[in-house]
Amino acid sequence: MITVEKKDGHKLKISHVIQETTNRQLDLYIFIPGELGLNSNIISEDEFFHNAIQGKRTYYSDVNHLPLVHSRLASRGKLSTEQYRLSLSLYAYQYALALEKTTQQLLDDKQERSFEEVEEVAQLARRILKRLRRNVPSDKKLHKYYENVDNYLSWFTEQRLLELVAHLPRGNEYSEIKPLLLEICEKESSHRLEKSYNSTRATKDPTRMSNKMRLLRRLIEYPVTMKEKTVELGNNTKKIVTGFAAGFVMIFVTLMLIEARGVLGDITASFVLVLSFIYAAREVFKDDLKSMLWRWVRKGKPKWRKQFFDTNSNHLIGRQLEWMEYCSFKKLDEEIKKVRKHKVSQREETILHYKSTTRMSPTKFLTGYEQTRESIMLDLRSITKLMEKGSQKVYLLKEGQVSKESVEKRHLINLITRETDEDNTVRIRRWKVIMNRSKIVDIEAIES
Repeated sequence: MITVEKKDGHKLKISHVIQETTNRQLDLYIFIPGELGLNSNIISEDEFFHNAIQGKRTYYSDVNHLPLVHSRLASRGKLSTEQYRLSLSLYAYQYALALEKTTQQLLDDKQERSFEEVEEVAQLARRILKRLRRNVPSDKKLHKYYENVDNYLSWFTEQRLLELVAHLPRGNEYSEIKPLLLEICEKESSHRLEKSYNSTRATKDPTRMSNKMRLLRRLIEYPVTMKEKTVELGNNTKKIVTGFAAGFVMIFVTLMLIEARGVLGDITASFVLVLSFIYAAREVFKDDLKSMLWRWVRKGKPKWRKQFFDTNSNHLIGRQLEWMEYCSFKKLDEEIKKVRKHKVSQREETILHYKSTTRMSPTKFLTGYEQTRESIMLDLRSITKLMEKGSQKVYLLKEGQVSKESVEKRHLINLITRETDEDNTVRIRRWKVIMNRSKIVDIEAIES
């Protein structure tokens, strides 16, 4: 199942878990309002792909107790340093993702969440950290890595719970849950001080502390994140097309030169003038012919190929083909048209279609892991440059008096996702992305 979250600024995080199936196709359809005037001349497909789409793939496991088993084995000296580091990284990474997602849901739907749900999240976070600290490795190399993970998770848990305290609605339940959340935060702060994880300078400087924790997060993610190598496809084909277009045009140029020499005779001013026109026409038609042949040859074919490698063994464990193109509403599949619910207002929309097909080799994964999680950061900043600055005025009538208010200009972008598994199971969903020039304001999932 795909999830879509808003991140800082104009970024959307699109995530999905690829189960044990080895093949998966993902389609993203981005519907841009026609009033923005987006087209391939303003932002090309290649430019949008390289600037707006950034993917990351990590190992994923539903067997949450596996890293804890590895921790106990490591504490007894029965697990290698590399195995311990991998299992602990995966455990910490999945805990951080789960806590981030859960607390964000509590904040987004704060009117619908109950005291029991917030308390459950807080108690669960406390229990998970307690389990982590039951088996502290005695080996110095392992212990240093354990300290980094424990330091980050302690700080990250404190930050997420403090965010809940700051933004949950004030009411009777708030006064009951607040002391529990603050108690956990204070204990985590004391835990880091007791273990001397951070210097006094870093503790007193929020900027230094935040930057340090960002580096620790990257340290945690590195062992479980797959290395990627991207190759642009069609380079050899492009050379062949260029050569064919040049040769094809030269045939006609040569024939025209022979004909001109037969008509005009020796080299004269008239012959030189005709010759210059022939060569000018050659340059124009050669480029046009090359562009036409290139579009025809590459139509419907992938533009990029990614290869995924295990960070630790450097073994090739998967491949992915990617497409990016502008398309018209008429050429969309019927199931996508149905979800979009085409109306008059949608006829002018510009549609960007991103497609990827992935083939993984679970037999080459880390021992115990048969799934991967793909996260795509979709940066819509390039689109906001087409939006107008400023606000507009709205007049309201209240109790016989006319008032004037300024409202910001917002635009609605529709995002449709489609997952197709190896067994042809298809899941389609639509999101409304409301944004202005400075940020993404809201994301709303639309039920089909």
